[in-house]
Amino acid sequence: MSDNPEREAAPLKPVWFHILVTLAESPTHGYAIRKSVEERTGGALKLWPTTLYGALSDLADRGFIVEDETGGASEDNLGRIRYRLTEAGDRALEAETERLDRLVRTARAARGARPSPA
Repeated sequence: MSDNPEREAAPLKPVWFHILVTLAESPTHGYAIRKSVEERTGGALKLWPTTLYGALSDLADRGFIVEDETGGASEDNLGRIRYRLTEAGDRALEAETERLDRLVRTARAARGARPSPA
């Protein structure tokens, strides 16, 4: 592994990106992550449990997220595991956000440089 593990992960899988974006807002549990991603994408991305928990496991294996033990149990999340972004996860999210921004700027510049259709 290199000295910069978040760079190795870029480009991030879209599912990973959306999970990290959600966790950048605040630590939360799997079901809340699922609902947040679905809302943020206007329903275009639905994280079924197998996909969601597989992605959470992969992100944890890479050190991008950890279980959050600071949040107490409440009636709405009793027994649910909360996850939070790590510093490495935050850096990976920033690197991916910058990468996507460069791609969008490149595409917009190319579209702006092409001749108008006749």
